[in-house]
Amino acid sequence: MTYYAIGRINCTMYMYNIGTGDAMQTINISDFRANLLKYLEKANSGEQISVTTNGKLIATIMPPIQQKELAKKQLQELAATAKMHDVTSPIESNWDALS
Repeated sequence: MTYYAIGRINCTMYMYNIGTGDAMQTINISDFRANLLKYLEKANSGEQISVTTNGKLIATIMPPIQQKELAKKQLQELAATAKMHDVTSPIESNWDALS
């Protein structure tokens, strides 16, 4: 992903993800500590937040992944391409399973 700065508001930098078009907020660790609940609520509502210290990225806070919905989507994609064959009828080739 490629990011570039588009502005500062109250010492908080906002970045823009060129690939997805999403805005990502970048904050200093001290601001994150002081306003932890606020930033966690933002992440929970879908915003991605990068935390820095001395200008170095140390963490990215992202919205929670909805495991159940993700699993359903993956199963639906798999079901769309899956081919079912007869698995209960005997096969025509003989093989020695117990020898």
